Formats: sequence, structure tokens, C-alpha cells
Amino acid sequence: MDNDRNRVCPVKLANSLDSKIRKWLQNPRKILSPYIKEGMTVLDIGCGPGFFSIEMAVMVGSRGKMIAVDLQEGMLQKLSNKICGTELEERIVLVHCAKDTLRLPERVDFGLAFFMVHEVPDKERFFKELRAVLKETGQILIVEPKYFHVSRQDFAATMSIAEKAGFAIHVGPQLPVCQTAILKTT
Repeated sequence: MDNDRNRVCPVKLANSLDSKIRKWLQNPRKILSPYIKEGMTVLDIGCGPGFFSIEMAVMVGSRGKMIAVDLQEGMLQKLSNKICGTELEERIVLVHCAKDTLRLPERVDFGLAFFMVHEVPDKERFFKELRAVLKETGQILIVEPKYFHVSRQDFAATMSIAEKAGFAIHVGPQLPVCQTAILKTT
């Protein structure tokens, strides 16, 4: 893979991640409702400005917890600004991860990695860390863009790495111009 495919979306483009068109094409509630239940602890890896994180926090309810992880402090700040003064502020834990580790504070029931796994330099380490943090009955939804960023062969290779880390790969939801998989512990 070339370096352009591994480049992290810059903070200056964060507003483009929150567009109404995206909400229509990739409605968080519609995509995530089969996986997230009230009271769960959920994880949004590469959360950006919180496009999925906010809806995930609503879905887990007041007894649940949402962990939003990003490599860029600027993205976490944008999410923090959105939830400041709301009930979600107590429900969402912001985690500034490092390039080589997620730094997750606790185990989770569900994780989302939307359009970000192709940006991870060490996928083997990434999936081993996810496997360690996932509760026994937990699952991870992986969504990657088709065509330009992630070829079918690249996605298959990534899923092979996930299998070697201890995940069973299941068919994910059908999403336009996306490749998806549900990862469950084996």
C-alpha cells in the first residue's frame, strides 16, 4: 500500500466528516442498531469529530459508556466541544491514542473501526490489542472504503491478520461503496 492510503484524515477536514450527505449515506443509528444495546460499553476507534460517537453514546443510554479514541488531539477537541454541557459529556470518555497503541481504559462489548484500519501501520499489533480489550461476547465492526483506498485483496489480507489475532470473521452489513466485516472472538 502506498503512503497516501495510510495517511490520517487531517483535523482541518473534520467538518467534511459531519456532512448531511454522509448522515444520509451512512446513518449511524441504522448501521449500528443491530450491534449496540443499552448499558453496553462501546468503542469508536478513529472517532474523528464524533460522527458515530455521539449516536453510539445515545444508544448505550445513561447506564452505558462510550469510549472515543483518536490519534489527533484536534479531533478529540472537536468532539469535546460538541458534547460540552450535555448529558453525553458524562457518558463519553475521550482517549488520545498513540500511533502504536490504543491506550484503552477498559474492556468493551462493541467496537467500531470505520474507514480507519487502512491507516494503521501495524495491523497485527492493532488486532491483538483489540482482541485483548474485547469482552468474551463482544464484536467489532470493521468498515473500509472500496476501490481507491482499499482493494478487495487488501481487505482480505487485513481480515487474514485479524483471524491470526484470534477473531472469527463474519459478514458485515451492506453499505454503499464499503467493505465490511464483523469480528468476534474465537
